Amino acid sequence: QVQLVESGGGLVQPGGSLRPPCAAPESIFSTYVIGWYRQAPGKQRELVATITGGGTTNYAEPVKGRFTVTRDNAKNTVDLKMNSLKPEDTAVYFCNAFRAFSWGRYNYWGQGTQVTVSS
Repeated sequence: QVQLVESGGGLVQPGGSLRPPCAAPESIFSTYVIGWYRQAPGKQRELVATITGGGTTNYAEPVKGRFTVTRDNAKNTVDLKMNSLKPEDTAVYFCNAFRAFSWGRYNYWGQGTQVTVSS
């Protein structure tokens, strides 16, 4: 069973920063697309950012210019650096690992970490 572990959430004031990491097993870290998603109360889960094993990144429009996703290959972690946080960024943030093979797709999720932006 693949286990993804998020941490580093918390309460932060508007304009503040957080940098939660996602720890992934070495067996999938380099070959899966690792992503961050979020789910606010009463809303569907949505993409925040993804990064491939080669370092190619993709961001959702609401976070472009404020969030940065990076890989630490020594630690097998993917960090989500969040700057200029807004109240609308409040959500549970989930780590995801995804890879498609010719015979099927593999999709793993972490348990989530709460981020609350409030004064």
